[in-house]
Amino acid sequence: MLGWFKAIMPREERFFTLFERHATIVVAGAEALVGVLKGGDQVEHFCKIISDRETEADAVTREVLTAVRRSFITPFDRTDIQDLASSLDDAIDQMNKTAKTIMLFEVRSFEPQMQAMGETVLQASRLVLEAMPLLSAMVKNAPRLQAIVEEIIRIEDKSDQLYDQGRKALFLAKRGGNTMDYVVGNDLYEHLESVVDRLEDVSNEINALLVDQL
Repeated sequence: MLGWFKAIMPREERFFTLFERHATIVVAGAEALVGVLKGGDQVEHFCKIISDRETEADAVTREVLTAVRRSFITPFDRTDIQDLASSLDDAIDQMNKTAKTIMLFEVRSFEPQMQAMGETVLQASRLVLEAMPLLSAMVKNAPRLQAIVEEIIRIEDKSDQLYDQGRKALFLAKRGGNTMDYVVGNDLYEHLESVVDRLEDVSNEINALLVDQL
């Protein structure tokens, strides 16, 4: 009886708008992160942008969680909605943690592998943004959504390789030199890898929705 009633009730569509807004903020954060990793005088400026975007993302997350509590009919399981919103928020949070580390240790130049990892963050973020509006018609858009999930996984694999290459190059460059430079550089690689991992978490949430809904 409940299933029949839910089927005829209009579902709450604003979640898709909120997801797209959230993902747009993630892309803006990723673009700023790429700017940070170019180094130079604009590092502080771009770090501030990331911080501002993280604050905006927190507000969207709160809006999603409030909507979950207040909506009678949701487009898919409430826990799945919360998990997707949380994974998006985790991605921009990790970008902000990266920016805070950069500001804390006054880093103003970055290794080529760090810059390349920033590009993988941006690539994955743009794919996440592409996916969000497609969720409103998952059956129709399933092939493209699955392709996006697979592409993000490939990007994460590429980021892993850059992470390993970068840490090895950092070790060789700093061996017998400034230990603190090595520690800070290694910490930045960890943060950048975590950003990509959080974006892969978003793709995992998308994949879980596909499995549940199809």
